[in-house]
Amino acid sequence: MAKKDYYEILGVSKTADEREIKKAYKRLAMKYHPDRNQDKGAEILFKQIKEAYEILTNDQKRAAYDKYGDAAFEQNRMEEGNGADFSDIFGDVFGDIFGGSRRQRAARGIDLRYNIVLSLEEAVRGVTKEIRIPTLEECNICHGNGIKPGKSPTTCPTCHGQGQVQMRQGFFSVQQTCPHCHGRGQIISDPCNKCQGHGRVKKSKTLSVKIPSGVDTGDRIRLTGEGEAGEHGAPPGDLYVQVQLQAHPIFEREGNNLHCEVPINFAMAALGGEIEVPTLNGRVKLKIPAETQTAKVFRLRDQGIRSVRDGSQGELLCRIVVETPVKLNDRQKKLFKELETSFNSPSGDKNSPRSKSFFDSVKNFFGELAD
Repeated sequence: MAKKDYYEILGVSKTADEREIKKAYKRLAMKYHPDRNQDKGAEILFKQIKEAYEILTNDQKRAAYDKYGDAAFEQNRMEEGNGADFSDIFGDVFGDIFGGSRRQRAARGIDLRYNIVLSLEEAVRGVTKEIRIPTLEECNICHGNGIKPGKSPTTCPTCHGQGQVQMRQGFFSVQQTCPHCHGRGQIISDPCNKCQGHGRVKKSKTLSVKIPSGVDTGDRIRLTGEGEAGEHGAPPGDLYVQVQLQAHPIFEREGNNLHCEVPINFAMAALGGEIEVPTLNGRVKLKIPAETQTAKVFRLRDQGIRSVRDGSQGELLCRIVVETPVKLNDRQKKLFKELETSFNSPSGDKNSPRSKSFFDSVKNFFGELAD
């Protein structure tokens, strides 16, 4: 008895053909893939679905499973990688040189990439987006085999169905892919009218993509099986949604931290006070100590971005910029002149220690040059 019922996992009968199995796998993969389903058990279930699909779409493995159950694969699981065993690997590498008779397999569909632009707020909170992508999908008339319904392919007359031909080169006999059937071993004499024998048709499709909270520029979300359809019924590729964030008018992101510049006037910088600063969760009050200088940075903990990977919370770093006043009226100009006179008095040096230190250094520098 099998420990796992692969047919039950995919929800198909034991007589299901490859097309039914592929259709069931695609439907379940869309539902339980970890990129789309955040439930704790979804990842485990998805692995079982993928394992069932790989076994039941391989004729030899399916036959072994039907006879012995999943115990037939216990010794081989550690040797398998990405759905291929060692015989597949060596057969593909050395078949052309030493005369193997393996037919060329239909190519898996290529992966696609879609660039999605998000606002900072969308990236921080997470969002569901609908995207429309052009792609190649399996022809619904011939189901990917490229043959007109009711017709059958003919055996390739060049390679006699082997998919490869032998050529003599000196002492060696070299086996190459058949140039007539391109390794398939069959010729489509009556191609499907809709796809012209290609098994795939151009189409645009709309997908709903769940963007998790905390993503950043460069992050990718993989949608399994949403790439281009494979050739002649081969599995489809994947779709990778590439994230790019828009520039924000207030905040600049660095990892999980946010940066922003906060301008304050001379009086606030000198005397201190309290101001409101923006965060992604609303406004918060920030106390400005007296004698605050430009470039002073205040850290607001837990006001940054929560990491999409480990859940840690970043900070908001507020950089102070002391703003020089502009468009002064006569009274303000008079007050500033009085303040300037006060700063230039003998006792005013203590009000601008950095300025005094700088100009003393400049004076000493030119004095040393004169000597």
